[in-house]
Amino acid sequence: MIAQPPVLVAPDAFGGALRAPAVAAAIARGLERAGVAPPPELCPVAGGGPGTSEVLLPVLGGETGDGFALVEGGGTAIVERAATARATGERVAAAVAAGAEVVLVAAGGVVDFDGGDGVVEAIEDGGGLRGAALVVLCELRAAWDRKAGELRRDPRGVPMTAAGGGLAGALWAQYDARLVAGAPFVLDELGFDARMRAAHAVIVGEGRLDRATLEGRVAGEIATRARQSGVPCHAVVGENAIDRFDARILDLQGIVVASTLEEIEAAGEALAEFL
Repeated sequence: MIAQPPVLVAPDAFGGALRAPAVAAAIARGLERAGVAPPPELCPVAGGGPGTSEVLLPVLGGETGDGFALVEGGGTAIVERAATARATGERVAAAVAAGAEVVLVAAGGVVDFDGGDGVVEAIEDGGGLRGAALVVLCELRAAWDRKAGELRRDPRGVPMTAAGGGLAGALWAQYDARLVAGAPFVLDELGFDARMRAAHAVIVGEGRLDRATLEGRVAGEIATRARQSGVPCHAVVGENAIDRFDARILDLQGIVVASTLEEIEAAGEALAEFL
């Protein structure tokens, strides 16, 4: 008898409340409690914002520093956006000082908009890039206008420059940073497509399922890839605020709302009925 492939459990963090690995583990516990076999494969994900370094470190290998992670033998650093653009710039400068030749800045989506104020000054105060290259991971695809005329190059109309509240645009304008969509980047680093195609089904998760899920969030990227590959996709979400039209685009086979780890575990058990 041929064994059934595993279920791939691939949630994002639930905002700042629940980390992606904890969510993945809770869903898996629920599936196993329901008797799903073989044991599910855990693949916590991120969209190029908070939690990016946490999900990539186990795959790329490396160590954490002061506000950044060094991977690939220390040649590459992952810097997540701090509370302010200036603090993010300080992290970039520290990563460069630690020897990183490529700095991945996990800018995320359009958060509190400060136009990237202070990020360039902090990097220069810390010694500059010293030849290091910047790659900015952007969650939402958007353009922005405020403060654009004050930058070295005008980012208006350039896709993804609004990411991180304008942080991406500021780094693009000053340092010619390469802007890439965060969700596809992270999924490719995780070898996601091969793991998805080898799975019986996929379960995604995020704090709020809404229109923005279709506009660059990792759950939407996974749902799209699953649909294109013919792999059933289900979701556990903290809040379901998506309309019927967008839900049809995502083609999720089942959506269960849960906001605590206990509820998420129960959601995994409930989804087992449909797998």
